[in-house]
Amino acid sequence: QVQLVESGGGLVQPGGSLRLSCAASRDIFIIAGLGWFRQAPGKQRELDATITSGGSTNYADSVKGRFTISRDNAKNTMYLQMNSLKPEDTAVYYCNANVLGMILWGQGTLVTVSS
Repeated sequence: QVQLVESGGGLVQPGGSLRLSCAASRDIFIIAGLGWFRQAPGKQRELDATITSGGSTNYADSVKGRFTISRDNAKNTMYLQMNSLKPEDTAVYYCNANVLGMILWGQGTLVTVSS
């Protein structure tokens, strides 16, 4: 069974940066559409960014210009570079992979933006 494991979350001050990573346990990323979602306390999970197998990216308006999604297929790893973080970015961040219609989720990593 394929697993996705996120890392890189933590506490950061407003205006700071973090880089999240998502690693797959098997060689799947080359054929997968990938994405990062967030879920803030008391809110529904929402999409932040996606990247296709061909490298095309798309971002939610709330993170456009601040977050960058990228992938390294050789390492089966996806990244989310988050800059200019705001308190409202506080959430559990989840990576997601769509592998030929099979949807996979990581366990989530907590990002807290606070002074």
